[in-house]
Amino acid sequence: MTRKKKHQSTFLKKEERAFWGFISPWLIGFILLTFGPMLYSFYASFTNWNGIKAPEFIGLENYRRMFMDDEKFLISLKNTAVYTIISVPVNLIIALVLAILLNRPYRGRTIFRSLLYLPSVCAGIAIFIVWTNLFNPYQGFLNYLLSLIGITGPDWLQAPKWAMPSLILMNVTFCGSTMLIFLAGLQNVPEMLYEAAKVDGANTIHMFFKITLPLVSPVIFYNLIMSMISALQIFTQPMVMTKGGPIDATYVYGLHLYNNAFRYFDFGYSCALSWGLFLVIMLLSLAIIRSSNVWVYLEK
Repeated sequence: MTRKKKHQSTFLKKEERAFWGFISPWLIGFILLTFGPMLYSFYASFTNWNGIKAPEFIGLENYRRMFMDDEKFLISLKNTAVYTIISVPVNLIIALVLAILLNRPYRGRTIFRSLLYLPSVCAGIAIFIVWTNLFNPYQGFLNYLLSLIGITGPDWLQAPKWAMPSLILMNVTFCGSTMLIFLAGLQNVPEMLYEAAKVDGANTIHMFFKITLPLVSPVIFYNLIMSMISALQIFTQPMVMTKGGPIDATYVYGLHLYNNAFRYFDFGYSCALSWGLFLVIMLLSLAIIRSSNVWVYLEK
């Protein structure tokens, strides 16, 4: 082996050691705090475990109970599905429209970008408490605005038919992160394509469907999967604002999982519920990935 090859070999070994050295804190944390607990929760899903006594193996009983005996499971699954099916498309459409508007050259657009992104940065329990007050049917700001134009506002979070739409409406204001990703995708669309389309006589609608939409379809694909996963895991909003009410109108899957674990101390069944949610998310993600061959445009 020549001196040059020895030097290259030594350099590669040093790089490899440096790589494992830098990645080791994350790798240790992932194994101890994520992968390890995941494996144990999978085992616990086949047990009767209250978090104090040793788990008692009961086979598939938790999964049988989930589908056969638990009425709250079906209610939470239905509410989560309704929230996901409505909120995800609405958020994606509004975020894309805002991104297109904010991508145009005009003075002050950076201020509007910051203002629209700000709610996503501030999202948390404090913001949800603020929204609870805004939705107050008697003293809330939303009903006050409606009263100015002669409309009697609904009992937002107190009425079963309005509680879920209220959560979906509130969620729209947190589309800033999705909008920012769309904006980055739009800025990568070559301007010369629009100029060529204008020369050929294409109008704005034609350019949107023939140029903009195909070229940002990879971004739509990413945002769709991330928004779907986030929607299926919704927990904090109904926990803080409605506690799952009224009459279970906002009793979502995350609340059911939490209640079984930390209110009823049925950790074995809660682990089974969490793996059920994992399976749903995985199957839906795979379905979207498989369908991407049809509607996602990738440059070759």
